[in-house]
This record gives sequence, structure tokens and C-alpha cells, in this order.
Amino acid sequence: MKPKRVAILGSTGSIGCQTLEVISQQPDLCACALGAGGNWQLLAKQARQFHPEIVALADEAAASRLQAELPSGVRLLAGKDALTEMVRQCRADILLSGVVGTAGLAPALAAIECGATLAIANKETLVMAGAIVMPVARRAGVTLLPVDSEHSAIFQCLMAGKSREVRRVVITASGGALRGWNEQQAADATVQEALSHPTWRMGRKITIDSATLINKALEIVEAHWLFDLPPERIEVVQHPESIVHSLVEFCDGSTIAQMARPDMTMPIAYALGYPDRPRRQLPPLDLPALGGLHFSALSRRAQQAVNLGYEAIRRGGSAGAVLNSANEEAVASFLTGKISFGRIVPLVEEVMNEAAGVAEVTLEALLEADAWARNQVSARVAKMIKSTSARTEKKAVGREE
Repeated sequence: MKPKRVAILGSTGSIGCQTLEVISQQPDLCACALGAGGNWQLLAKQARQFHPEIVALADEAAASRLQAELPSGVRLLAGKDALTEMVRQCRADILLSGVVGTAGLAPALAAIECGATLAIANKETLVMAGAIVMPVARRAGVTLLPVDSEHSAIFQCLMAGKSREVRRVVITASGGALRGWNEQQAADATVQEALSHPTWRMGRKITIDSATLINKALEIVEAHWLFDLPPERIEVVQHPESIVHSLVEFCDGSTIAQMARPDMTMPIAYALGYPDRPRRQLPPLDLPALGGLHFSALSRRAQQAVNLGYEAIRRGGSAGAVLNSANEEAVASFLTGKISFGRIVPLVEEVMNEAAGVAEVTLEALLEADAWARNQVSARVAKMIKSTSARTEKKAVGREE
């Protein structure tokens, strides 16, 4: 049999690099196309190792430098639409979307148009546009496979019963880098502290989302779309060991859990091999060595963030797009030192509360809501900076007098 052709969006990111690690160990997989944002140096290295037919780089200014480093026979696409065009040209069997944020939406829709199986590690695609993506995929007969560890776990657990037999699903949360911190300590956390995740190796944005727990709000919305579940049947509990990734409770009281070490190559390999499980040489899960597994209710700080996911589902329309883009902008402001950690969730909540609904959910309407939310966060951040500067100047003048 010919190897399964895999295209990767975000090949230079954490998920992309781990996907290539899986491909390097599985002879029945090949990387036919690799797409990235701006890291042309790593993309060039990957192209030399895996020899894809096409590479795509969103940063057009860096394309000439990338071109000079590519091996013979590898075609280069560059510019803001390069990732989408790569998907249309590469004839992939499966597209793994690992880019951060809304950049994955257009390529995901293109993959569905081309009939490629869509493996989604980019939860923002469904949070923002699940109302569009899911119906399009159903009409096209395209399979959507979750790559998030929690949703991969739910997907696997659901095989134990029928969808009508599901009473609830429970998503676990590690608690992130700031678990156990009180509200004031967390509010003043530095970027370095918020990025120091105790169990998972992830990109900067998702690591901050894990620390705020907004990642669980996004996962609730994603689970709603992937598994057709109402918000009242999706729960979140804290589980610091990150061994149980999700649980599904059925109507007879049975609860099925998926357990594995905190290693993203597992759900990646499962998605790429589906419907078969790949044979991988990994050490077994040593339960006696773990000593125990712990679960607890979310703290008030964490629950405030998680509730935004439930609210986005209940409001519908463009609420998911607003939640996603407002969070992206707020996290970017924190990472660049413009706001404190404690302002991320309140900012997102404020913008969600002021967002207007949409008469019809169209791609254009969602993109408009996305842009509006980003502008709202930017304006609020600028106002906060200006207000802080004014207070600082006033104090300085007072000291001089």
C-alpha cells in the first residue's frame, strides 16, 4: 500500500514538530506538504529532512530566503493565502491543522472541499466557525478527527456506546502553570511564570490559555460541535497528573476513561492512523509508580474562564468567534507586557458581553465579528496603558512638588 499522504499546517509549531516526529517513525505515512507562518529556517530544515512536494510560508518577505535553502524539486508557495493554496494543490489524504488561531479556518474549509480527512489540533477553527465547518463537512462526507488530547479521548471513549446513550462527558484540566495559586498571586503572575507548564510541552499561546483555563472554555465549545452535545452535558474537572484525558458517562452509569501519559504524539498518531491504531514502541503506563490520581472541582478563578465557553454555546451566532479572537488579542497583549495576567479573562468577558448578535451565521459575519473583537480588546488595552501613564505622571509631579 502507498503511504498515507499527510499535509501539515503549522509544521514549525509544537504540534507540527510532534506530527513530523510521528511520521518519521511510521513508514506508512509521508509528509506531502508543510506550511508555516514565518519560521523559514525550521521549515527549510524540515523540507530537507522530509522532502515534501510543496511548502508554504505565510510571510512573503521571508520567501526568498527560504527558496534558497529548499532542496531540488520542492515547490514554494508564499503569501497570506499560501496555506490555503497548498491544501488545494497537495492532494493530501489527511490534513493536520496545527496553526494557532483563525489562520486555520480557510485552509480547513479548503481541505473539506478537496475531500481530505481533517485532523484538528487547531480548536479555534471550530470555536469560531463550527456552525459553518460541521455542516460543510457532513455534506461533503469528510471525517473530522480531533487531535486535542481531551477530544481524542472523548472520541475514543464514545466507541463504547451509542451517541444516544451518553449522559455526559467530563474534560480534565491540568490547571496549568498557576494551579494552586490564589487569585491575587495569579493576577500578578509574570509571563515566565505563566509559561512554566508542569506537564505539557506546548506553544506560548496555548500555554497561557492553560494557565487562565480559557483553553477549557474553548474545548467546551469544540466538544459541543464535534460531538453534538449541549453545554449542560459537558463538564470540566481539575486533574493535575494529566493521565486521564477525558471521561464519558453512559446512561447505565458506566464511565469510560481514556488514560495515557501526557504526550501529544499519542493523539496525533491515533488521528493519522485512524481507523487503525498505530503500533508504537512506548513504555507502558505504570500506575503503581504514579501512586495515585487526583480530581477536584475548579477554583473560582478557573470557573470564571470556563464559563465563557458555556456562554458562547448558549448565545450562538458569532459568540464563539468573539470569544476566540478577544482571547487571542488579550493573550498577545499579556505576552508583550501591555497588560497583567489578571486582566486577560475580564477583558475577554467584557468584550463578549458587549458583542452584538448576527442575523445569519456566514463566514463574512464571523470574520467581521473576529475583527471587531480584536479592535475592542486593542482599544481597551490602549486606554488602560494611557490611564496608567497618566497616573504615573501625576504621582511623579506630586513627588517633585
